Amino acid sequence: MAEEVARVAIVTGGSRGIGRAVTEALLGRGFRVYFCSKSPESVEKARAELAARFGDDRVGGGPVDVRREEEVEAFVRRVLERAGRIDCLVNNAGMGIFAPVDEITGDQFREVLETNLHGAFYFLRAVAPAMKRQGAGWIVNVSSLAGKNPLAGGGAYNASKFGLIGLSEAAMLDLRHHGVRVAAILPGSVETAFSHPTGHPSGRKERDWALRPEDVAMTVLHLLDYPDRALPSLIELRPSRPPK
Repeated sequence: MAEEVARVAIVTGGSRGIGRAVTEALLGRGFRVYFCSKSPESVEKARAELAARFGDDRVGGGPVDVRREEEVEAFVRRVLERAGRIDCLVNNAGMGIFAPVDEITGDQFREVLETNLHGAFYFLRAVAPAMKRQGAGWIVNVSSLAGKNPLAGGGAYNASKFGLIGLSEAAMLDLRHHGVRVAAILPGSVETAFSHPTGHPSGRKERDWALRPEDVAMTVLHLLDYPDRALPSLIELRPSRPPK
């Protein structure tokens, strides 16, 4: 009997928060996972922890600034050289700078767009040829409910997430007949360091009502379980009981 080939996944922003939860979920499902993050220290710490749990040969990581097209392409090329295939890409790397549109700087606006939107495009474009050759693959873009619902002070973040949904839906139409399925997940409030990078204003340790990173990771796994004939392309994920 031929040995089953392990499926291979790439997760961007995979060292913490939603990306870390997705990485762990995919490893638990038997994938070989290669993740990236902007910080070399964050990557190495997470890789060591994950390797201790899942095996050194199951997980790889590297520092990538997703705003740099050449870094993205080099990372994907290394994954293909080592693993020979890519079955799943989870575009999760993201950031937010929040300020009124007349106060946010051009550099800040570009940084948000280049991280949340351009970075997803660079990775999507880099993995698509391999997936098309395989005749199969999943690309999951982690957007946000802010991609459909504007908020005051969210001009840059809203623009990036609105754009990511548009990119995701167009890519879905471009790639579906090649066996490559593309979906966007739109989480609402998720309890991560991104939500309150300087701590909770209320002093509480956590927001009991909010989603957890594991909820988003579970949604990724559910997508992978769908039969080939089915393609949920846009999934809104909300807390069940947010504050009234």
